[in-house]
Amino acid sequence: MLDAASYTPRLKSHYRDKVRAALKEEFGYRNDMQIPRLDKIVLNMGVGEAVKDTKKVKNAAEELSQIAGQKAVITHAKKSIASFRVREEMPLGVKVTLRGDRMYEFLDRLITIALPRVRDFRGVKGTSFDGRGNYAMGLKEHIVFPEIEFDKVDEVLGMDIIICTTARTDAEAKSLLRHFNMPFNS
Repeated sequence: MLDAASYTPRLKSHYRDKVRAALKEEFGYRNDMQIPRLDKIVLNMGVGEAVKDTKKVKNAAEELSQIAGQKAVITHAKKSIASFRVREEMPLGVKVTLRGDRMYEFLDRLITIALPRVRDFRGVKGTSFDGRGNYAMGLKEHIVFPEIEFDKVDEVLGMDIIICTTARTDAEAKSLLRHFNMPFNS
């Protein structure tokens, strides 16, 4: 049986053993602390149907918790918007912030299992960086993750995935993600 204290996620050990050295050589860093690394991954699901039925937010929270392996937080509306029938403090979505080992585990599952299961997949957009080394992408169907049982899903939801890194530029962040085998199409 695996001891929890000695277990290291596959991508974390890959980063320590190979990626750091490759990035140091590629960008000529003089100090190891300059080498970009993953900071956090934020998963977000907006549930627009929650205006009519608040149970949908609870279902989305359970499903996102299954995907992330960590309890999801329900997000609430900040302002009332009459035209959308939204009231202040109404539950509208769910989010999870992953750090540490869970972050590496999720990224591994995203790259090796979930993205290849997307219909007509041709790679992820290579230009979705924010200028400060963070990458954002969206999935139209959350059912591509193996944790979700397709038969028990009453509504297919989309989700946003934001990968935050310590890189200062988009080129450094793209190189970091490319070393993790992120399937960029450009």
